[in-house]
Amino acid sequence: MKALLILGLLLLSVTIQGKVYERCEFARTLKRRGMDGFKGISLANWVCLAKWESSYNTRATNYNPGSRSTDYGIFQINSRYWCNDGKTPQAVNACHISCNALLQDDITQAIECAKRVVSDPQGIRAWVAWRNHCQNQDLTQYIQGCGV
Repeated sequence: MKALLILGLLLLSVTIQGKVYERCEFARTLKRRGMDGFKGISLANWVCLAKWESSYNTRATNYNPGSRSTDYGIFQINSRYWCNDGKTPQAVNACHISCNALLQDDITQAIECAKRVVSDPQGIRAWVAWRNHCQNQDLTQYIQGCGV
């Protein structure tokens, strides 16, 4: 009985944590999904963005008390504009998805929503972490040694 309880807790912790990508695994995944060069944004920019937004964690969330919105998933996509979490006031849901879809280990929907975000006039500048950590930086370290 004790072993089952420990196993249950272990499985629950894995479920809550989600998938945390290794840098090169994430870069290769994005490359396969057509993100390198999408809207003129290099693969290194996407990898840098995800590093600083979520540390490559698919289940990352961050509540923003000022806007009463939450950022979700590996790209930290905001519930005010891009997804529906059922609790953000005056949400737009421009990606037409549930915010929970952005927390899946399979990042297909997160990638599609990120593409939608950068298709807006603000582009990749919509992400504060990109502006603070990636913009005007040498980003070769983010894809170096990944074979992409």
